[in-house]
Amino acid sequence: MDDNKDIITIRDEIGDERDLIVEALFDMEEESYALLKDVNDTFLMRIDYEGDEQILVPIEDAEIRDSILEAYEIALDATPGDNEDF
Repeated sequence: MDDNKDIITIRDEIGDERDLIVEALFDMEEESYALLKDVNDTFLMRIDYEGDEQILVPIEDAEIRDSILEAYEIALDATPGDNEDF
């Protein structure tokens, strides 16, 4: 895993734990999102709240997920700086 990035541990619906690298946290259209990855996969999740606890919700609709990722990539391209990791 990447030593320069934050790592979170998530538990899926059946209780299995998985460590993921936090690639990016961003807001879009009044929603918060997390772009997470492990060795093999990249995940886009919406951040919801239950009280003070953050809950990661998968984006199931491929069209919505692709639209959010496309907008994120456009924002990265428009922002000067180091964006090579995405």
